[in-house]
Amino acid sequence: MLTMQIGMAVLKQYNTDLLVGMVRQQFKKHMHETDPEKILKLKDDAARGLINHMLYKSERLSGRKFS
Repeated sequence: MLTMQIGMAVLKQYNTDLLVGMVRQQFKKHMHETDPEKILKLKDDAARGLINHMLYKSERLSGRKFS
C-alpha cells in the first residue's frame, strides 16, 4: 500500500515530464508518416493532450475549475 502511495506521489510530481515524453514518443513512432490527414490528426491529438494537462495544472494551482 505504501509503495502505491509513493508511486502515485512520484507520478503526480513528474506527470508533466511523463506526458511530454509520451507525446515525443508518439511523434518518433510516426516520424515516417506521409499521409497529411493522419499527420494533422496526430498533431491535433498531441496538442489536445498538452492543453488538457496545462488546464489541469492551472486548476490545481489556482483552485478554480475551468470549463
